[in-house]
Amino acid sequence: MPEQPADPTTDDATDESTDDVVLRNPVVIAAFEGWNDAGESASQAVAHLHDVWDAADLTEFDPELYHDFQVNRPTVHFDDDGRRRLTWPTTRISYVQLPDAPRDVILVRGIEPSMRWRTYAQEIVAVAVEHGATLVLTLGALLADVPHTRPLPVTSSSEDPELVDKLDIEPSRYEGPTGIVGVVQDAVSTAGIASVSLWAAVPHYVGQPPSPKGTLALLRRVEELLDLSIPLGDLPEDARAWERGVDELAEEDSEIAEYVQQLEEAKDTAELPEASGEAIAREFERYLRRRDDPPRRG
Repeated sequence: MPEQPADPTTDDATDESTDDVVLRNPVVIAAFEGWNDAGESASQAVAHLHDVWDAADLTEFDPELYHDFQVNRPTVHFDDDGRRRLTWPTTRISYVQLPDAPRDVILVRGIEPSMRWRTYAQEIVAVAVEHGATLVLTLGALLADVPHTRPLPVTSSSEDPELVDKLDIEPSRYEGPTGIVGVVQDAVSTAGIASVSLWAAVPHYVGQPPSPKGTLALLRRVEELLDLSIPLGDLPEDARAWERGVDELAEEDSEIAEYVQQLEEAKDTAELPEASGEAIAREFERYLRRRDDPPRRG
């Protein structure tokens, strides 16, 4: 991965070397704003992990290589000293060392690039290989016919037969147009690194960001797959407030209210088999883990 000179017009560059960072069997968790990110559910999930784990900067990509700045423009702001700064659209990679967990975490958060997708994906693979990552989780979100009043479903899939059996997830069967998530998945698989793709279904009638309930659904699935506890902070209450707000909008429009009711009935009928001892036990295990584990920070 070529090194790029620091841009003096931005406050995002760091002089601190990360050459001596040693991570334990890290898992990469990646999300990308844009086509793959309904309601910004996925990118906000990685942003949440960055904040609650106090992640440290590892590297960032040169935005000149991947972005059309007329599509994703830089933004101007003033720092605490009143100096004018530019923030460029880019991909930032950070790391978290979790002393109480069996592995560390690398977080990737970026914007779906406008060009050079294969080179971009190889940069992510290079970071994973350099730090010995053995698993990559990509997070995405799509608009779907699901009711906002029910837990938002998260689909988990993988091209790795061993992970499919071990984690009891679905083999990847999607065919059709793909975004940067699919390209990164392919690059990771070609490099011989195991990967899982997580997609939250966001109600299409409230697909505008933010979608805290979609973010919450993804984070809970990450908890299950990695067997660790993620501090959720205000996110559960934000999700409840979001749901109440959508309820109020539905009450003002009888057609939307009727449509939501139809989605609820279809969802409840389809999920009747899930009201099982296995599902209840899984929820109870999550409760115990969250009660017993202290918040983990880097």
